[in-house]
Amino acid sequence: MTGESFELGQGTGPLRGIKVVEIAGIGPGPHACTILADLGADVIRVERPGGQMLSGGSHDLLTRGRPSVALNLKDPAAAGVVLDLVADADVLVEGMRPGVAERLGIGPDACLERNPRLVYGRMTGWGQDGPWSQAAGHDMNYIAITGTLHGLGQVKEKPQFPANLVGDFGGGSTYLVIGVLAALLEAKVSGEGQVVDAAIVDGTAHLNTMLAAFLAAGTFKEERVSNLLDGGAPYYSIYETADGEHMSVGSLEPQFYALFVELLGIKDQAPGQFEFDRFDELRDLIAARFKEKTRDEWCAIFDGTDACVAPILKFSEAVDHPHMKAREILVEKDGIVQPQPAPRFSRTEAELGMPPAPRTGAHTRAALTAWGIDDVDSLIDRGIAVQADD
Repeated sequence: MTGESFELGQGTGPLRGIKVVEIAGIGPGPHACTILADLGADVIRVERPGGQMLSGGSHDLLTRGRPSVALNLKDPAAAGVVLDLVADADVLVEGMRPGVAERLGIGPDACLERNPRLVYGRMTGWGQDGPWSQAAGHDMNYIAITGTLHGLGQVKEKPQFPANLVGDFGGGSTYLVIGVLAALLEAKVSGEGQVVDAAIVDGTAHLNTMLAAFLAAGTFKEERVSNLLDGGAPYYSIYETADGEHMSVGSLEPQFYALFVELLGIKDQAPGQFEFDRFDELRDLIAARFKEKTRDEWCAIFDGTDACVAPILKFSEAVDHPHMKAREILVEKDGIVQPQPAPRFSRTEAELGMPPAPRTGAHTRAALTAWGIDDVDSLIDRGIAVQADD
């Protein structure tokens, strides 16, 4: 929407009416704000003029569902605009290095003075304090020191990192959203806001609670491909098919294992599920059998059964899987295949909203006006705010 009007309160999910000011960053901060927008919140995305690396444009789904406003935060007057936005907001989210927001005049003290009930969400990798808090880093660095990266992957020689899903989005944005929602609930009771320090190191360590339990019980080896869920068990692993594709096998429970070896056609040759000294034999047997048929042929055999076997699909293939299609998990909207809002609600169903802004600052005039900012044209004329050309 790059026209002259913009209307608040159009969200369709359970957060309809909640107002969020997003100080734009990259990665987990935008992902968290996408979740909030998907669930119905009014989010206004405040960006630097010209945007930033790795974000922006009509295909950037991490900016969907909210308008883009360009403010020159290096101009002290821009801090006043942010504080005006905060005055009537429920949440602010920022992902800058510790201390930067304070130097810009939009840190927690300034914002909470303006709006004592504000929930101030801070997204960082290392956290707001600690000896590394001022150091640069990325997903793999954060999950490395938590003891999480060491065990990832099915290669004994070295760990394998799963893009930036575990840190940025698992331990990062997910925990930021949890923290923001928890603080919002508390603020409804106390009438007071607070700061949510969401650090990827904190969230990733918390994701790993089960591993900590396994270690405490003495049932876990800190060695890759040596445990139940890391490929150490041949019935919880990945196997190549005749056409070079792959199947995932997760037949952990005895009844599921029994069905798996039956449908795979190795029931009479397979060792018992708990004959640990024959695991290599079992793995070779399973691998050889999977190589005899294509992925689609195995799908026809295992489809809908309790054997806990599923094809490994590319994202471009996932949209056509019958289960994905039936639940409309991935849909095409605005010319882009994208995931629907999650989770689902029985009464306040969340639906996809406005598409990503085509340009940074595409909605500056309309969004600031809708949020009640006075004399927006003057801000634009003075270079404090920037309206992108239509």
